[in-house]
Amino acid sequence: MSVHASRSGRRTIFAQGTVLKLSTLSILTLLIVLPLLYTVFYTLQPDAIKAWSDVLVGRLAPNLFYKPLTNTIMLGVGVGTLCVLLGGFLAWLVVMTNVPFRRTIGVLSTLPFMIPSFATALAWGSLFRNDRLGGQVGFLQGLGVEIPDIVSWGLLPTLIVLSLHYFSLAFTIIAAALATVNSDLIEAAQIAGAKGVKILLGIVLPVVTPALFAAASLCFAGAVSNFAAPALLGLPVRMQTLSTRLFGMIEIGQVERGYVIGFLLVLFSALFLWAGNRVVSGRRSYATITGKGGRAKRFDLKGARWPLFSVAALFLVAATIVPIIVLIASSFAPSSSALFSDWTAHYWVGQSTPDFAQGTPGIVHNPDIIKALLITTALGMSVAISGLLIGLLTAYTAARYRTGWVSAAITQISYLPLLVPGIAFGAAYIAYLGAPIGPFPALYGTFALLVIAGTAYLLPFSVQTGRAVLQQVSGELEESARLTGAGFFRRMLAITVPLAIRGMVAGALLIFVKIVRDLSLVVLLFTPTMPVMSVLAYRYASEGFTQFANAITVVILVLSIVVSLAANRLQAKSQPWLSN
Repeated sequence: MSVHASRSGRRTIFAQGTVLKLSTLSILTLLIVLPLLYTVFYTLQPDAIKAWSDVLVGRLAPNLFYKPLTNTIMLGVGVGTLCVLLGGFLAWLVVMTNVPFRRTIGVLSTLPFMIPSFATALAWGSLFRNDRLGGQVGFLQGLGVEIPDIVSWGLLPTLIVLSLHYFSLAFTIIAAALATVNSDLIEAAQIAGAKGVKILLGIVLPVVTPALFAAASLCFAGAVSNFAAPALLGLPVRMQTLSTRLFGMIEIGQVERGYVIGFLLVLFSALFLWAGNRVVSGRRSYATITGKGGRAKRFDLKGARWPLFSVAALFLVAATIVPIIVLIASSFAPSSSALFSDWTAHYWVGQSTPDFAQGTPGIVHNPDIIKALLITTALGMSVAISGLLIGLLTAYTAARYRTGWVSAAITQISYLPLLVPGIAFGAAYIAYLGAPIGPFPALYGTFALLVIAGTAYLLPFSVQTGRAVLQQVSGELEESARLTGAGFFRRMLAITVPLAIRGMVAGALLIFVKIVRDLSLVVLLFTPTMPVMSVLAYRYASEGFTQFANAITVVILVLSIVVSLAANRLQAKSQPWLSN
């Protein structure tokens, strides 16, 4: 009887695992695989296939693809290089030296990634905009400083803004790698009389090389897929990247060409990330964690302690504090040329008056902005909940049932959105759900489309959160409940969720922040009936209403920082580079 019961139990578990894996795979296929395939199939239809030749070999190919591709590569390489240099320098200071105020430097180094990239771009324009295009000039031009075009517009300011946004990502990756460097190697070199520079170049640098490549790859991918900075600083002078060209094609109704450019952008990003992963995976000879050794003595900077601190502090203030101050000041100043004089609260609480801002009321009395704030908040909450639930289901299935091709497919598909730039993902969802499918109506312009696309796009982060939650719960507890006959949902509701609720809430908050501050994904899904804050800020900036754009961005910025800090506090994860 016991043998029969044991076999019956194993068959039940196997059946539950099969059903769970197939259900999870179906959900991921509907959310991720089909939108991407649908985009490709759309461009292969008889009346659309000509778009491929137009983009790749046609008379307009240089302007449609090759010039934007060149600008995109230059941006990606430049941003990846600068981010590794800046993030690596700060990570080395915080983790491996006795520089003063290491904790403060570490906190400020992680802050820029909480700030939307379009916020930094708007702040740059408020400071450095010149009179080339007419309209308001920036603060420095207002003081009488002549700003050259190369600083105000185009490739250089876009590269700088994106580097200021993504260097904190490189800092986090490199700092984590430096914190695991085997102290025995450094101690041995110090005993042998090796100097700091020789230790850094001969031991530390080779050990963290995989982290450097990983950081460069992610920063490169972020730069080539970014839409906000190239659109705000490049489009006014016709500097196109693949992301802005994709947006432009769909905006003017040439969707076939837009989908082709989107597919090529996805392919380009995926190939580069694959190459970076190949480089990292090929370097397997560096074991940095052993069972021996403690924290090595930090490099003594001696007389360079305060000069290096000053360099780091000046850079971090310029990258984090200055943009926030500029955005706040600009939301009160009548003109960007006079940021700190004649302030007015009209852009926040003013009523509509014909002789001021073309009759546009302030945020508090602007029904479009209030509606966008409510929709954005509801979108963030909806994506946070749906994303966390699907991410937890995916992570659970991949962790508990690892064997078979279905489990492998679930793992690979769940991280596929990381290879897809946000604007290309938004274009895929327009092709996928923008028209009726059988009995299902078109979802373009609906709240449901925003939630579904946002959930799918942020699924890799949801899965990572789900894995972190599962790690907090011992498998023995679940195994005991399974032996007593508890099903999947009973085990999740009675064991996993109560024990890991803090981690789940923290993960949901981070997903909330990511979708609220995102512009690339939602810029193509935006409609007047379904506005979101980030796109509304971009629209105001594009139409010359800089103060309104900056005021909206301040709201998004405050919301992002407050929720991010709350999530970090809930997670309560130790950061080794901040330890004493």
